Amino acid sequence: MEKIDYKKAFPDLYKPKTSPSAVEVPPMTFIMVDGKGNPNDSDGEYPAAVELLYGLSYTIKMNKKGESRPQGYFEYVVPPLEGLWSLDEGVDFKNKEKFLWTSMIRQPEFVTAEVFAGACRMVEEKKKLDTSKARLEIFSEGLCVQCMHIGPFDEEPLTLESMDQFIRENGLTPDLTTRRHHEIYLSDPRKTDPGKMKTILRIPVKKA
Repeated sequence: MEKIDYKKAFPDLYKPKTSPSAVEVPPMTFIMVDGKGNPNDSDGEYPAAVELLYGLSYTIKMNKKGESRPQGYFEYVVPPLEGLWSLDEGVDFKNKEKFLWTSMIRQPEFVTAEVFAGACRMVEEKKKLDTSKARLEIFSEGLCVQCMHIGPFDEEPLTLESMDQFIRENGLTPDLTTRRHHEIYLSDPRKTDPGKMKTILRIPVKKA
């Protein structure tokens, strides 16, 4: 049976154009870790959160034999890393030390609270990682405007400007009171030229 690759199975969610468009994002299950601070700080919370997310995600993916195999298991490609971002009120976005973020990875439909708890136990035992900051959550994002950003993270404001214009011209308004700026990382910054990195940017919106 062919592996399910969510990026290919849901192109409307993972393959937007480099021009903004509106999308209704359905509820999806994620493993999430909250944190704060500069994501580029090698000793900060962010790298530890990413390590934990991948550790749990690949533990679930590889747990496909024997009695511990989850009910309804199917072969799949681990989806990309994603992040929800915000800042303390009044803080300039360039001050990365003040970032508030939720790092997360989508999970296949068979991942239940029981499957997640089992993965936490295995990661704590085998990888000696503290899983207490991780949680399993159904994330209902709803109406958003999204766009593919190609280039370094620091050049995202240029893409965000075009998204803001699209929002205004289409009778929409940003809805960042209860929802947050969303990014999906399709490129590995350790292996990809900064000018070629692909990042999906999403802004939650509502009708004006």
